Amino acid sequence: MSDALIFLNGDLHDGSAVRDALAQATSRAHLIIAADGGLRHVYALSLRPDLVIGDMDSVSPDQLARAEAEGAHIRTFPTHKNETDLELAVMAALERGCERLWLFAAIGDRLDQLLSNVQLLALPQLANVQTLLVSGAQRCWLARPPGTAVHGQRGDTLSLLPLSAAAHNIRTEGLYYPLHGESLQLGTTRGISNVLTAPQARISFTEGSLLVIHTLSEA
Repeated sequence: MSDALIFLNGDLHDGSAVRDALAQATSRAHLIIAADGGLRHVYALSLRPDLVIGDMDSVSPDQLARAEAEGAHIRTFPTHKNETDLELAVMAALERGCERLWLFAAIGDRLDQLLSNVQLLALPQLANVQTLLVSGAQRCWLARPPGTAVHGQRGDTLSLLPLSAAAHNIRTEGLYYPLHGESLQLGTTRGISNVLTAPQARISFTEGSLLVIHTLSEA
């Protein structure tokens, strides 16, 4: 399996989930992609970019020149485009055959960008590609039927949020507040702040999609 580490221009929020993700991803074949100004995080972590992509409106010219001198591929797009720099980076990773995507620094001071970054997990092209948004002590991914497993520690916090109109026939194992075939509706808060009671939890459902937010500690 090859991984792509995609760095955005938001806040990196160093923490246990970020460090764990970096260790997992860099221990196997991987591709490092900077989405525009995300290049600053690549160099802050002493990594070397393979690709810098975007409209280059926020990247440091000096860092961009450094990346090019080090052999990184630079793909520049017009400012007036239909995709965000993250979507371009994700598509580039898929073109290169990456099978797992880690998204770093996806949270900043713009709510529209944050929501867009989360909703991007629902891209049809990612249906069979493990894609995780990582920040601080949290990792987040989109689960589709038949479900997903969560690996962590007893006491970790887990939240389930529908990203479709509803998710139906949800059954859980290894969680303090179990679900036994119920539905979660978009806009309700019932799925917030559950707790792992075992090192592995399991969520299964038959219809819809669920945003899974795993905090590697008690929230």
